[in-house]
Amino acid sequence: MNFISINDAIKKGKGEVSIRGWVYRERGSNKIKFVVLRDSTNIIQCVISKNDVGEKKFKLIDKVQVEASMQIIGDLKKDERAPTGYEIIVKDFEVVGESHKYPITKDQSNEFLLDKRHLWIRSRKMTAIMKVRSAYVQAREEFFKKQGFYRFDAPILQPSQCEGGSTLFEVKYYNHKTYLSQSWQLYAEAAVFSLEKVYNMSPTFRAEKSKTSRHLSEFWMAEMEAAWFDLDKVTEFAKQEIKYCVKKIAEECKEELEFLERDPKKLIAIANKKWPTIKYREALKVLKQKAKVNVSFGKDLRTIEEDKLMEHFDTPIVVTHYPKEIMAFYKPSDPKKSDEALCFDMLAPEGYGEIIGGSQRSTDIKEMEKALKNQGEDIKNYDWYFDLRKYGSVPHAGYGVGIERVVAWICGTENIKDTIPFPRTMLRWKP
Repeated sequence: MNFISINDAIKKGKGEVSIRGWVYRERGSNKIKFVVLRDSTNIIQCVISKNDVGEKKFKLIDKVQVEASMQIIGDLKKDERAPTGYEIIVKDFEVVGESHKYPITKDQSNEFLLDKRHLWIRSRKMTAIMKVRSAYVQAREEFFKKQGFYRFDAPILQPSQCEGGSTLFEVKYYNHKTYLSQSWQLYAEAAVFSLEKVYNMSPTFRAEKSKTSRHLSEFWMAEMEAAWFDLDKVTEFAKQEIKYCVKKIAEECKEELEFLERDPKKLIAIANKKWPTIKYREALKVLKQKAKVNVSFGKDLRTIEEDKLMEHFDTPIVVTHYPKEIMAFYKPSDPKKSDEALCFDMLAPEGYGEIIGGSQRSTDIKEMEKALKNQGEDIKNYDWYFDLRKYGSVPHAGYGVGIERVVAWICGTENIKDTIPFPRTMLRWKP
């Protein structure tokens, strides 16, 4: 039996088809049943008549519940009343796997759906988001290959911090202790002296005691690092990457985006626009003059201030030159303004906030040692990292993209937890 996907069956338009999938909905009488079957591509209505399949077989379908798996053979025909405009008049079927009473029904809480994530991931909403996520990751791989980058993988278990000791997950490592990766960056900086241009995507861990809709304790970071890049070059490269991926997703996931009530044409239009770059000090002026929000220099932009700022932009923007005093140890001071760091964030519109963070990397060992000491860090843990500055150092820069944050913006989801198959947060570590 030659099974085809539901989408391929719909494209065929007419004739006999063999499909398989799971019961999405079912209704009917003691003479006729309407089963909406779903697979990974779409849904389709299947009409099962007692006269067509016989009384004995019809009794089997009478017991079928939501999420039972089935194989169906029948004749496809167009019907505007059906959910996707087509239906199958069933000639024969087989129930492959029975389903008990499915626990997920309408109007259940987000917490319940998270408890049942292993089942909720089957929903059409989650299927659409996971397809967008997959398309994004694949587009990114394609982009970096075209740009001549090499994939480089770093350890998940790391001896020191990169983004602040307060958010480290400690791990017992035989007779020692180590930490789950906050970033691939420090190892990528070693790699650029060999491969020059590297990228990767890997799980990242931050023990942030936050319960907001924007934070995860385990997420996926897509990072890049390149020799000979300065701040200007890396920010423009970041724009180029996200624009490329947005266009690809809009082209390849049109149906999924429309299901999520996102307009693919609007996303393409955003990608074709110029994305502004402004300095942190300019951002403070916009907030003060247009949003009546006063933020003093030296404070990071919180979610509320990012949201207020982005009300005045309809595309992502890049904000550069944040205060040096609040930045990570490896972000250098601007030679022209020592209180500013050569760093940047990319912020998405519509209240989605920061999606990228990056910087030019410091080559000044003394400056980095001073910053680490101020943070209470043991600089001996960074001896290997400082070696990179002692043997043929060159200017270099990089950034990290929060995969889930980009997917949340593209899909228009309210909660970042919906952009990852099994979210891990401060209070959730299962299923």
